[in-house]
Amino acid sequence: MKRKVLALLLPCLAPFLSLAAEPLKIGYSDWPGWVAWEIGIKKGWFKEEGVETEFVWMDYVKSMEAYAAGKLDAVCVTNGDALVTGATGKASVAILLNDYSNGNDMIVVKPGIASFKDLKGKTVALEEGFVEHLLLLKGLELNSMAEGDITIKNTPTNNTPQVFASGEVDAIAAWQPNSGQALKLVPGSKPVFTSKDAPGLIYDGLFCDPASVKARRDEWLKVVKVWYRIVSYLSEEKNLDDALAILAERVGVKPAEYEPLLDGTKILSPEEALKAWEKADGLGSIYGSTKVVDDFNVKFKVYEKPADIEAYLDPSFTKEVLGK
Repeated sequence: MKRKVLALLLPCLAPFLSLAAEPLKIGYSDWPGWVAWEIGIKKGWFKEEGVETEFVWMDYVKSMEAYAAGKLDAVCVTNGDALVTGATGKASVAILLNDYSNGNDMIVVKPGIASFKDLKGKTVALEEGFVEHLLLLKGLELNSMAEGDITIKNTPTNNTPQVFASGEVDAIAAWQPNSGQALKLVPGSKPVFTSKDAPGLIYDGLFCDPASVKARRDEWLKVVKVWYRIVSYLSEEKNLDDALAILAERVGVKPAEYEPLLDGTKILSPEEALKAWEKADGLGSIYGSTKVVDDFNVKFKVYEKPADIEAYLDPSFTKEVLGK
């Protein structure tokens, strides 16, 4: 009788047995808050924690496409892009917040433009509907300017440095490393507005397949534990050289070149992460920030209906790991 019951149960359990047999597959890309995972990978901390992971290094957009196609269990994306992926491909839920952009996202202008307000009547190259578009609108708002004061040239973010260098436009909006490349290509160019001027506008996190989160919660908790070990390691000055060497090797640059990129990223301490997880309006909360992005996405028809923001955010993992 027991064998008969087991035989009946096995087909029901098969999906969960299959899930447990596979490593957690996580897509990550070239952003300092996500490159930081490399520290845990290189030092073997995931194995020490007893969780099998496979981090897949990909182009950012391709990582979102791979997640939407069901090829990844989780993907490292901004809160805004998680909403887009959910509306157009596959839902996800954030189980941790890595950072917020603190200067790496920039509006870069050509020589002769002194300030953001001097962009009136000028052309800015950016990828419409992406976070740099939102950054530009925030700059317009804070400088008491209107959307009609500038002209946007829709340009893939990876192409903005070349378009800027060609002289076709007066400015670009891009994130690192593209913004840094633009500054190098055009001597005398400079940023006139960055994400440091709007902290919390762009949060970066680990967004997971809700089914995987439900079925493998204990494993995902271990991933979060490793993340806060990485955060602790990065917080100690004595580890800076080693950390920079690991991060720089992953993206193929020298450690000295990578340090400014890390400085432009606000890696959230445990206390800062817990604060960001509190429900509130404004950019200091992931909830308030995501509402701003959702409004932007609907306004510019990235998708039609407002998202259920709370369905994308799960603070319980961070709170459990940090004992709160």
